[in-house]
Amino acid sequence: MNSPPRWLDWLRGATPHERRTLLAGSLGWLLDSFDVMLYALVLTHLIAHFGMDKTTAGFLNSLTLFASALGGALFGFLADRVGRTRALMGSILVYSLASGACGLAQSIVQLGLFRFVLGLGMGGEWTTGAALVAESWRAEHRGKALGLMQSSWAVGEGLAAVTAGLLLGLGTVALPHGWELPAWRAVFFVGVLPALLVFWVRRRVREPEIWRARQPGRVPLSRLWQPDVRRHGLIATLMNTAALFGYWGLFTWIPAFLSLPVSEGGRGLTITQTTLWLVVMGAGKWLGYVFFGYAADAAGRRRSYIAYLLAAALLVPIFASLTSPTALLIVLPLVAFFGTGYFSGFGAIASELFPTEIRGTAMGLSYNLGRAVSAFAPWLTGALALRYGLSGAFLVTSVAFLVAAGLAALLPETKGTELC
Repeated sequence: MNSPPRWLDWLRGATPHERRTLLAGSLGWLLDSFDVMLYALVLTHLIAHFGMDKTTAGFLNSLTLFASALGGALFGFLADRVGRTRALMGSILVYSLASGACGLAQSIVQLGLFRFVLGLGMGGEWTTGAALVAESWRAEHRGKALGLMQSSWAVGEGLAAVTAGLLLGLGTVALPHGWELPAWRAVFFVGVLPALLVFWVRRRVREPEIWRARQPGRVPLSRLWQPDVRRHGLIATLMNTAALFGYWGLFTWIPAFLSLPVSEGGRGLTITQTTLWLVVMGAGKWLGYVFFGYAADAAGRRRSYIAYLLAAALLVPIFASLTSPTALLIVLPLVAFFGTGYFSGFGAIASELFPTEIRGTAMGLSYNLGRAVSAFAPWLTGALALRYGLSGAFLVTSVAFLVAAGLAALLPETKGTELC
């Protein structure tokens, strides 16, 4: 018999607590991705139903991202005060229920309100889940664990693409008494299901020992402005701002870029083709996230982070210039690999930069203040697309990736750091 692959030894040797926290963080992030991605997948239907232009459509997604910044900061503070698992459960409930509410929207204003609430939970989930996993895993495997957690985002996007593809292909969903529900509303209603995860987390996942050992309920916010924390926090925030700007400015619009008619700046793919291309993109993302974890534990967090961002900056112009569906299918997973895989690094970098008593708050602020500014990226891409087309608008994301790489070079290497 062949022996199991040794690259999984770290996972097989994990303690039950390590595995449960990784599963909780991964499922929460997967389902978060599922709910967030649904908007991008039904975007063309929302544009048609509500009569939105590209600028308005981009603004609604920017509103979600801005809310996620507030949610990340809020739930990060709650994670330091009441615990990682409690804050995690709260964030999952918020984004799940808000997703279902999007399916009830009768106007652009209502849809925007529900997307804002969804963003609060979306931002909170990453902050709480990453802190939970980082504090529960040993230093030598922390990068791989956080990489595997981050990879669940790609799985969630793939599941969302399949779900949306199946439902949107129906046009309408039949209900009792002869009623018919527009398929895009049904897609949002499916987003309520992640709320069920809360019951398992409540029963099976306990707080990390490192958090329980500190003084409960006390969050020394003044610690954030002390010199050793302040400099790293400011650089990390700016770095995330640029990296997230590149990500949201590009990947929010990729489904529309693939499916819109050529006359409107898209590539004219069918629903079936778009679904398949997005699933392949998700596979590229998953591999990028996972591989980054191994690279970060072997070569270091900073070096891996910079390499990914530089590769993404080079690939975006190539992708934007392609018109052949086959060429898009080949290059898209590479863009996804490098253009998203670096996300696995921030959980490890941030958790190792900040002390336990303010780790959740500092991670939430540095990640989500950056996300607040990056909230303008989908809007800007949409606005630029009106004049230059999506191909031209995508080039601004390449510049953002380059800026993020330069800022990452200013941070110290944190590989092997024992949390305290």
